[in-house]
Amino acid sequence: MAKKKLLLLAHKLCSAMLSLLPHGRRPTTTALSKPAATSTTTTTSPPPTSDPSSPAVHRGAAPPSASTLLSGRQILVVDVDTALLRPAGDGDLFPYFMLVALEAGGFLRGLLLLLLYPLICLMSRATAVRAMAAVSFCGLRAGRFHAGRAVLPKWFMEDVAAEGFEAVRAAGQRAVCVTAMPRVMVDGFLREYMGVENVVAPEMKVLWGFYTGVMKQAGEEQEQVVMMAAEEEEEAVVVGFAGSEEFLEHPLSRCCKEVFVVSSDEKIRWRPLARDKYPKPMVFHDGRLAFRPTAADTAAMFAWLPFGAALGAARLAVALTVPYRYSTPILAATGMSWRLKGDRPALPSGGRGQLFVCNHRTLIDPVYVSVALDRQVRAVSYSLSRLSELISPIGRTVRLTRDRASDGAVMARLLDRGDLVVVCPEGTTCREPYLLRFSPLFAELSDDVVPVGIAVETSMFYATTAGGLKCFDPLYYMVNPRMCYTVQFLDKVDTSAVRSGAAPSTDMANLVQRKMGDALGYACTMLTRKDKYLMLAGNDGVVGSTDDKPAAAGKKRSSKSTDKNN
Repeated sequence: MAKKKLLLLAHKLCSAMLSLLPHGRRPTTTALSKPAATSTTTTTSPPPTSDPSSPAVHRGAAPPSASTLLSGRQILVVDVDTALLRPAGDGDLFPYFMLVALEAGGFLRGLLLLLLYPLICLMSRATAVRAMAAVSFCGLRAGRFHAGRAVLPKWFMEDVAAEGFEAVRAAGQRAVCVTAMPRVMVDGFLREYMGVENVVAPEMKVLWGFYTGVMKQAGEEQEQVVMMAAEEEEEAVVVGFAGSEEFLEHPLSRCCKEVFVVSSDEKIRWRPLARDKYPKPMVFHDGRLAFRPTAADTAAMFAWLPFGAALGAARLAVALTVPYRYSTPILAATGMSWRLKGDRPALPSGGRGQLFVCNHRTLIDPVYVSVALDRQVRAVSYSLSRLSELISPIGRTVRLTRDRASDGAVMARLLDRGDLVVVCPEGTTCREPYLLRFSPLFAELSDDVVPVGIAVETSMFYATTAGGLKCFDPLYYMVNPRMCYTVQFLDKVDTSAVRSGAAPSTDMANLVQRKMGDALGYACTMLTRKDKYLMLAGNDGVVGSTDDKPAAAGKKRSSKSTDKNN
């Protein structure tokens, strides 16, 4: 047995050494090009003496047209890295691996990948991908890796070329996507957002529940995916679509009868896919980075961090100690500004307080409502860290329990005391121009409410997270080089019909949501907090309070029933 193993190992070593020897390029003959005014497509076909399995290569061609793909039984093999993703047309996958390194591994891992970037540029594309995968994945716990479905799809969708997307959409279920990136990075994007069922990608090796950083090539299984898809349809023809001639060295190219290779000049003219053309709306995404981490932009971020930390501490000190009317111009001079759109509402002079209903962008939404009103407000929240409460300039936040009767009684007492109460009925934050379903509880607490539209612009970091440490949310906002809050007070909405029983609270909540969506230009959805956290973090988003640990179990058991009502 030992002798057989030694012979097998020697055979593998000899095969590996032979694979490193230079091979002659596949002989090709180039057909005469047509005049430029007629066509820019050059077709290359194998000579009669060449391998009959070699595909006919169309260099400088446009993507396969939808009419061609729909009229026949073509199976389209798409090179995701060079044909579907527009900025990655030159094969630069560094930003996507940097997203994995920073979001899943942390700043030190991202810094290591950045320092290795000059060496990565000197490597071949295949070797560079293996090196970036090793740095980005080595040591990460496989069971807790959510970046592939929570972070990367947002950036992939922004990089999708409209021309490449049209070809994939025309192929439909007959599309096979090929990529050099690990499957765990691209599988969620291609299946959930692009609707592609057949994905050919390397696998990351896992040892004891951790990624080793080594990619496992699929080998012959790659060809089997395409051949099985071809066998499902009679007389099927496999067509390749790529943005680089390196695809001709891929094992799947042997399965293709024709290969369309788009030129670099053609890809420069490609358009990004418009948001309204997305096959699935990009409502939820996670991660801290608010910019695409190219090597230059990532270097700028690391250079900014020491200054940003000092500037963030100074901003926080000003916000906590200086009155609003003086702190606003001081903070604006540092890049931390806010805008008031429209007029301030008339505030009650006595008696019962006023309820403000705003959409939820970050944890500090109530702070800017207070700044815009130039009055202290009372914010209510389901869960908030101790650190966020300590650095809040509007005082202690009133905690809710997700029990409908208890939460309603708490907010009613605040209004009876004459307080200005700010509530975010979405129940969680949303970064994109969408509004989540509004909890109808607020419509039952007052005879009128003031909707408040909130919009946030940041340049480097997002101040929200679903899978990270929420206590750092305000700090990430403070560290941004430039950020701006926009506060818009809308006309009061009469909710007395709900309190009198003439109208259901859900209809009133939907009315307020539509008014706010129209004012902000956001689309209204029926998605909830649970939908967000199940997609991004794999849980329901319930955070137990550290002040009441014995009651946490009871709250968790009752969360299903209360979420239906809240």
